Amino acid sequence: MPEHTPKSDAAQAETPAKVAAGPAGPNRLRKTGAKKTAGGKMGGGRMGPGKGGFAGGPGQRGNAGGPGKGPMKQRIQAALDQPVLPPASPATLEKRHFGLVISFVLLVILPTFLAGFYLYTRAADQYASYVGFSVRSETAPSPTDVLGGLGSLAGISSSSTSDTDILYKFIQSRDLVERVNNRLDLREIWSKASDDPIFSYRGGSALEDLADEWERKVRIYYDNGMIDLRILAFEAQDAQDIATAILDEGGTLINELNDIAREDALRYARTELDRAQGLLKTARQNVTEFRNRYQLVDPTADVQSQIGVVTSLQQQLAEQLVSLGMLKSNAQPDDPRISQTDLRVKVIREQINAERQKFSSDSEDIALTDVVGQYETLAVDRQFAETSYTAALAAFESARAEAVRQSRYIASYIRPTLAQEPEFPQRSQLLLIIAGFLAVAWVIGALVFYSLRDRR
Repeated sequence: MPEHTPKSDAAQAETPAKVAAGPAGPNRLRKTGAKKTAGGKMGGGRMGPGKGGFAGGPGQRGNAGGPGKGPMKQRIQAALDQPVLPPASPATLEKRHFGLVISFVLLVILPTFLAGFYLYTRAADQYASYVGFSVRSETAPSPTDVLGGLGSLAGISSSSTSDTDILYKFIQSRDLVERVNNRLDLREIWSKASDDPIFSYRGGSALEDLADEWERKVRIYYDNGMIDLRILAFEAQDAQDIATAILDEGGTLINELNDIAREDALRYARTELDRAQGLLKTARQNVTEFRNRYQLVDPTADVQSQIGVVTSLQQQLAEQLVSLGMLKSNAQPDDPRISQTDLRVKVIREQINAERQKFSSDSEDIALTDVVGQYETLAVDRQFAETSYTAALAAFESARAEAVRQSRYIASYIRPTLAQEPEFPQRSQLLLIIAGFLAVAWVIGALVFYSLRDRR
């Protein structure tokens, strides 16, 4: 605190007098100040105790405000009697300010300078190769596509989209890293900038280290079934070679998916065809064994022929019975024609009975009806087997044609590019990002420091 001077004491004594003067103007202010200087009290001087004043004496002027304003005047007087604090001293630099400046230099300016020095002197130029492709399928509109959005609501998606998702995951997998490394030796390609301690490959011989570097050097962008890649390398030709290898390996994967899908589509149809073919062979073999056992090619045809014989004999029997009736009506009882007609009727009836006996049994005492029933059962089995085989064969041919028609392939809309000049690292952008991040971190740290200091 600065020491009080006589001038400041005089100003302190003059301030209550100015406040007490109120709106009366400067003359009243000087008069009141003189009275206070002379008497030491607001109620002294010529006013005296009988004439009132600010002291609230019994005079007429002192009671002008009424008896209720006495405590108010006392509070005003108490406030006026309090000493006035001196004005604040001007701000000066302290140790914490110097520490703040030093921390800004050490935490912001110096790291930014070092980052700029590395980016513009040590960081190696990198070339970028771009490639873009999508998986296409030679498929006709399915009933699900005709229904519009109902297929998507039911959870049915096209195979091309799922193949693209598989390819997207494949590009990020260790399998592709290993395949491309076997073709191009990625460790040698990404280790060419030996003076660059950050962007150059510093890993070991393990495939995991190479996979981590793959994530840094190969960026993949996937949007609406289309895949875009950006491959970085320290030489433009190396970047293009890596992009070409990725495209080739992706085509190989799609071909493998084609073979798997085709085999899956044909497996069920081929299984059904083999089963129907086995049933047909069994049915035909059973029919052949039946014919060899009973020496009958078609029992149904034999039965039909025997029925025809019986029918013919019955017609002859009816004619003879008519002739016999006419002879008995017109001829003498001892007419030899009657006896001859009777004999023919008897022979025809015996033949009919003999023919009918064939329906009930054959030479092995097996009923012909049972033989016909067995044959009809075998014939139905053979017909069913033939129908099943025909349907299975048609389904197999249809599945094979559909599998051939639904071939998938990679449609490359951006071929692997060959860079003409390096694009990375983007030095100015990286430097601005580093400086901005450090500045924000420093500001937050300073605010935290002052907040903790003020809470002490």
